[in-house]
Amino acid sequence: MKSPPGTTMVAALVHVLVAFSAASSAAAAGGGEQPLSKIGIHRTTFEIHPGASVDVSPLLLGLQGQDQEWVTIGYSSPKPSKDDWIGVFSPANFSDSICPAENQWVAPPLLCTAPIKFQYANYTSTDYVKTGQGSLRLQLINQRSDFSFALFSGGLSNPKLIARSDSITFVNPKAPVYPRLAQGKSWNEMTVTWTSGYSTKEATAFVEWGIQGQIQILSPAVTLTFSRNTMCGPPARTVGWRDPGFIHTGFLKDLWPNLKYTYRIGHRLFNGQIVWGHQYSFKASPYPGEDSLQRVVIFGDMGKAEIDGSNEYNDFERGSINTTYQLVKDLKNIDMVMHIGDICYANGYLSQWDQFTAQVEPIASTVPYMVASGNHERDWPGSGSFYGNIDSGGECGVPAQNMFYVPAENREQFWYSTDYGMFRFCVANTELDWRPGTEQYKFIEHCFSSVDRQKQPWLIFLAHRVLGYSSATFYGEEGTTEEPMGRESLQSLWQKYRVDIAVYGHVHGYERTCPVYENVCVAKGSDKYSGAFTATTHVVVGGGGASLAEYTAGPRARWSHAQDLDYGFAKLTAFNHTTLLMEYKRSRDGRVHDSFTISRDYRDVLACGIDNCPSTTMAS
Repeated sequence: MKSPPGTTMVAALVHVLVAFSAASSAAAAGGGEQPLSKIGIHRTTFEIHPGASVDVSPLLLGLQGQDQEWVTIGYSSPKPSKDDWIGVFSPANFSDSICPAENQWVAPPLLCTAPIKFQYANYTSTDYVKTGQGSLRLQLINQRSDFSFALFSGGLSNPKLIARSDSITFVNPKAPVYPRLAQGKSWNEMTVTWTSGYSTKEATAFVEWGIQGQIQILSPAVTLTFSRNTMCGPPARTVGWRDPGFIHTGFLKDLWPNLKYTYRIGHRLFNGQIVWGHQYSFKASPYPGEDSLQRVVIFGDMGKAEIDGSNEYNDFERGSINTTYQLVKDLKNIDMVMHIGDICYANGYLSQWDQFTAQVEPIASTVPYMVASGNHERDWPGSGSFYGNIDSGGECGVPAQNMFYVPAENREQFWYSTDYGMFRFCVANTELDWRPGTEQYKFIEHCFSSVDRQKQPWLIFLAHRVLGYSSATFYGEEGTTEEPMGRESLQSLWQKYRVDIAVYGHVHGYERTCPVYENVCVAKGSDKYSGAFTATTHVVVGGGGASLAEYTAGPRARWSHAQDLDYGFAKLTAFNHTTLLMEYKRSRDGRVHDSFTISRDYRDVLACGIDNCPSTTMAS
């Protein structure tokens, strides 16, 4: 049916406005812009040229069981330009795909599938513009479908399709891949979540697991997925949509503390055949309160970058490769990872969730990889977000809530507590209301009040947005040093329940405060704290990998003890019930740039401080 007059122009205008708004909102928090959003795929025209070509090899991937493999693309154009680029599409029949119009006024784009990655034709072939001949090496991951490659002219903003390749595929596109561990709802339960192309109509998902070297048992896995209709808006609902396949979670219960377990994910097809994933191992959690060495890494705002150099725009997320590398390098000295929001910055381009799970697989398959919700996972107007911006690109939390397991009572709410040995972690969701009287406020207080500090002396509050203290420029421009109503709502709880450290992301850098309460340093900023609790130390560690933010100019706030405008992550080490070490490490080299220790006895935990003890009487 012919589109009403002007609908193509309206569609383009809507796309531009959404992209501009998303870029502006992300830039405000130092988030940069999702590289795939630079491609005006909705404006693509077909100008197939008989003299242009794209060839790729090998045609069959994963012959040795690999889930990732490099391919070589050769291409030619009779009219080469420095703006020519190669797009990688999956499924391969991208030009035949159909997507619905957003509404009666906006026609669907000619191409309604964005590429999963792209690179300029002259990236490694510097003489491409002269010769019209070029080649690239790109890395592909198994993503449940075949792939094809297309050569475009006209740059990213006005793409003209001039040639496309034949399709290539992995041996088994549906294979179970990229397992990610997470703590269960009890300390002795581990969950493993993975992705495959097998629905419950084709196969039964399960985990084979057990103590290393002993008899292995089988546990069933639940299977979930989500549809385009569960997305809240574009691009997640339009050009960014890609079928997520099926997401499976197995629950490994009644684990023996500290023992090493092995596991394999698998699918039993209805013809009796079993399709196996790779074999992995993990160490079970310690008993709550156990006195042993326990190490937890915390960071926010990592995102994903491509090792082949594709999908780059303004160094959007290059730091994530270094962060990932440092964690993998030190994995033997890490017991758990807490990624506190802004997980992969898919921003509505769903193929990037697969890319991210592949990136962190060496970590997440070995230690619990716990996540929190950030603005780039959840926020969308009219979706119940506390903030009415469009940072999620129309995802409104759905991919995050499905791709990663968290031990929340309600995955939609995405707030939860988790115990690890001597630690109690209370993980908030800053994208839903946390103020007094709300359901989340009640959860936060219960998480603080229910911990036995004799067994778990280290109480840690985690949240994505800064509910405490930050010197970020964008907070300064708002006339504040935090999320409005953040610490005003929660500081009485931090103080009353003696929260040792509050950790945030959102600001892409590092900052540590003195022990601070009501905007005043209760104790002087130091590298060593001992004795009774004075106030909570607030740490911003949002330099996981996405483009860096800036700090306000001028005199530093009295509560700001240390700053570093670089990529990095925090590492908490509980040596025992009386000594806790926090280190901030730069991702570029893994070296410690800032650190402090807390030393205290149990009676110090009980001791009175400001606003955290009831009144007493000397009456007999």
